[in-house]
Amino acid sequence: MSLESSRRRLLDDAAAMRAFAHPVRLALHELLLRAGAMTAADAGREVGISQALASYHLRQLAKYGFVEQAEARDERERPWKVTETVQDWDDGATAEQAAARSLLEQVIAERALSRLVEWQQHRQDEPGAWRRIGGVGNTYLYATPDEVTAVSAAIAELLGPLMARVDDPSARPGDARPVLLTQVVVPLPPTGSGD
Repeated sequence: MSLESSRRRLLDDAAAMRAFAHPVRLALHELLLRAGAMTAADAGREVGISQALASYHLRQLAKYGFVEQAEARDERERPWKVTETVQDWDDGATAEQAAARSLLEQVIAERALSRLVEWQQHRQDEPGAWRRIGGVGNTYLYATPDEVTAVSAAIAELLGPLMARVDDPSARPGDARPVLLTQVVVPLPPTGSGD
């Protein structure tokens, strides 16, 4: 399964990008991706907030199409589920879109950095295989925009089968666990010397 065939959404609405950029909403969205459908009460407990606050943020996510009501086991519960597993965002054709994109990228990067710090604090408690794969890689390249786009597309193609497991828990191997893979691509200014 390719990444293209997973549930994917292009964010081109500045208001939706700003709504998604809230740290609590990102935490709730990630939780629903990891755990599947949950009620606001259960989700609130998991992320350390009240049921009322979780319910409010889930309704805001629903307003912008990031989550929706899931099928309930009985009439008393109202579980929520994610609507897509992948979000891409527009390149910011307007100043409002560009500002919203920058905000969303900054919040996602801060969240990823926070997760890295958490990982570093308990890395030594992890089994060797997991201890070896967690961390940060840093690669400098000289590439054209087309080449960077091709690298990103190749990575997306490799991730497709693994991302399919988000929607299909039965496809997960017994030793699989959630992994956060944050891609940061930063074009650096030219050096002036041509190097």
